[in-house]
Amino acid sequence: MHLDLSELSQLAPIFRELFKGYHVSRRDPELYAQLSNFQDQYRTLFKALGFELVCDTRGFYYFVPDLAAAAVNKTAQRLALFTFILVEHLADQGRDPIAVLDGGSLGRDELPSLLEKYRDLFLQAEVQTQEELEEKIMRRMTQLGFASEENGVYRFLPPMHRFLDVCLSVQQDRDLAASLHSVLPLPVPVLIDEDSDEKLLQTDDPLDLSPFDAESEEDALARAIAEEQETDA
Repeated sequence: MHLDLSELSQLAPIFRELFKGYHVSRRDPELYAQLSNFQDQYRTLFKALGFELVCDTRGFYYFVPDLAAAAVNKTAQRLALFTFILVEHLADQGRDPIAVLDGGSLGRDELPSLLEKYRDLFLQAEVQTQEELEEKIMRRMTQLGFASEENGVYRFLPPMHRFLDVCLSVQQDRDLAASLHSVLPLPVPVLIDEDSDEKLLQTDDPLDLSPFDAESEEDALARAIAEEQETDA
């Protein structure tokens, strides 16, 4: 495919956001429209560098690394663990977790009771105070496009489905085990060292949110364009 780079007017900001692990959704109208209108061209360009651009039909784009080389990072582990905690917490309150995490909201004033209730699990994520919860988890969720924050209210965005899918998969496994009269407990994500070879939750998608730190975004983008131009030549 011949690429007309003049058509890819948002190439630099799109690559910058995807490169750092951000999820582009309809909340980013210019970037989302550009990706939607020139999806094939962007896929081809990014593929030249080994990046897989994924378009989730629920309305968001993100990069996935080569699964064989993907390493679990601590941010992904923390966000997955938080999602499991939140699903259980909402269910205990009689609230529909899917409704909340699929476009619903969570107030900042709910964080202290959440932290107290699941303190042992949060310790796995090296989170002991509300400040650490907001810094290490909530702020990262907003930075990566999983949620937005305004006036102390966190609203969850479509990319949260990546974590919800994992939660639902584990829930289905638990339901199956229950139907077989098993006493297997519901597994939750366990934080491991970043150098470990273990994979988060043993799923096909390790949710490695920022796997491209070895190369700067400027160098990576320049190399991708150069390689594509050499191919066209």
